[in-house]
Amino acid sequence: MDDDVAARTVVDKLLPERLGILQRVSGVPVVFGGTTRPGSNGRELVITRVAGTFGDSLRDLAVHPGRGLGGTVLSRGVVCRVNDYASTTTITHEYDRIVVGYERLTSIFAMPVVVRGAVHAVLYGAVRDTQPIGDRAVRNAGLIVAQMQREADDLLRAEERRKVPPAPARSALDDLAALIRGTTDPSLRERLARIHHDLGGRPEPAAGDTTLLAPRELDALRLVAVGASNVEIAGALGLSPETVKAYLRTAMRKLNVRNRTGAVHAARVAGIL
Repeated sequence: MDDDVAARTVVDKLLPERLGILQRVSGVPVVFGGTTRPGSNGRELVITRVAGTFGDSLRDLAVHPGRGLGGTVLSRGVVCRVNDYASTTTITHEYDRIVVGYERLTSIFAMPVVVRGAVHAVLYGAVRDTQPIGDRAVRNAGLIVAQMQREADDLLRAEERRKVPPAPARSALDDLAALIRGTTDPSLRERLARIHHDLGGRPEPAAGDTTLLAPRELDALRLVAVGASNVEIAGALGLSPETVKAYLRTAMRKLNVRNRTGAVHAARVAGIL
């Protein structure tokens, strides 16, 4: 499997869950997206995932570089937003029959998922309203995309390290995993788990009951992982800062760690983030 196919495969696996999170965190009612592939005129996008649409008219739509909002994102590799899709002059309008006529979308943003220097997916959010999508919704969506990019890169690096594990190295990793399981010091466990992960080891279960992390606790940790503050997390999830703190405290207790950063590391090591 070449690098382009491997990246596309990883991003496609992440896409359904991340679109669902994007819909919740940004507050927009319509989300859709798909992965890209090399074409005769550059990378082209095929929309494969939709939520909140009237039907399947967007599904399997091929978007070419420089065409429409998604094609502009493909060409430029940056976030694009239009407040009134039908009347904007900054994009071409090949897809108006579906976007405006059938789906009746008005304000739309599109975000590239850039992995290893190439746009491997585009995620959209849209409304059917006279009010344009606000800056906060776009920023919150950007946090989700940033996390998706980092997770895709982490998964690719982990897969590359696992391809040809030398026997001595594998033995050493097994010994390190045994040390992680045996230690009762949370700080030491976290440091050893990070080393184990960086050396290509498979995730070891973290101490504490990680299976009971609530969806909101995971959402909060995902935003912590991309650098969001408690206030920003509260705005993204529609909660108060105190509620966010409570979710994070509960997650830290379940993961048996003392701070937000440790909770993120422990959740990643346990394979739940």
